[in-house]
Amino acid sequence: MPLVTTGELVTRAAAHRSAVASFNIITLEHVEAVIAGAEAVHAPVVLQVSENAVTFRQGRLLPLARAAAAAAEHAAVPVALHLDHVRSEDLLRQAADAGFSSVMYDGARLPYEQNLAATRAAVDWAHARGLWIEAELGEVGGKNGEPPLDPHAPGARTDPVEARAFVAASGVDALAVAVGSAHAMTTRTATLDHDLIKRLSGTLDVPLVLHGSSGVPHGELAAAVAGGIAKVNVGTALNIALTGAIREFLAAHPEAVDSRPYLTVGREAMVRTVAETIDALGRATF
Repeated sequence: MPLVTTGELVTRAAAHRSAVASFNIITLEHVEAVIAGAEAVHAPVVLQVSENAVTFRQGRLLPLARAAAAAAEHAAVPVALHLDHVRSEDLLRQAADAGFSSVMYDGARLPYEQNLAATRAAVDWAHARGLWIEAELGEVGGKNGEPPLDPHAPGARTDPVEARAFVAASGVDALAVAVGSAHAMTTRTATLDHDLIKRLSGTLDVPLVLHGSSGVPHGELAAAVAGGIAKVNVGTALNIALTGAIREFLAAHPEAVDSRPYLTVGREAMVRTVAETIDALGRATF
């Protein structure tokens, strides 16, 4: 079916106290696995491309974006395209023409006033072109290979009062909040601050987004959704599934040279991870 917008999916999920799963894609196998996993549980899904993934793809956004859009057209469930963790102004300005309906503009590592000014400028530019904008306040650790922040560190929390002022002044459509998760976690050991999630949900009038969800146990994710999280970002969990399946296949078949058999088992492992994650969230309706 035709691409839908991220804003449509997330707004509907927030209204029904559910959440949309948003998966980072790097290869065509990621794209196919995310869609197949969503189809298996009859749920909408967001395909998201990070700035890091664009760098890996030699700085070219269009090849992966075009592949994702083409795959989405054949999907049996609604699929949206989202550009994730964008810091580059040049990349931001490629979003609309590349088929993305939304962008996460990442100014979280800037001092508050600089983050606000940069985000406000991104919002003004994006809204003029019909793009939905997500931002981040209260740094979530672990990006770009840096050590994740301790989930209980004071700096890894979003302040509700500051968040309300930031949303009002920036005009963002959704806010990624720091509530105890961290990027690039390879074990599901994060403990979320559910009281803070509820306070943020009660304070803000935009949907809340949880980053670093690969390290969050499924029960914690379900509780976060019940508390007000409406978009859940997952990336590392797919790579764990893909790499683990390929490693196991190659260990059992050291003579293998054709990439298709091991990419097949890797893709199948990601499909299972996608379906399990969406099930844990309670399956957003469409």
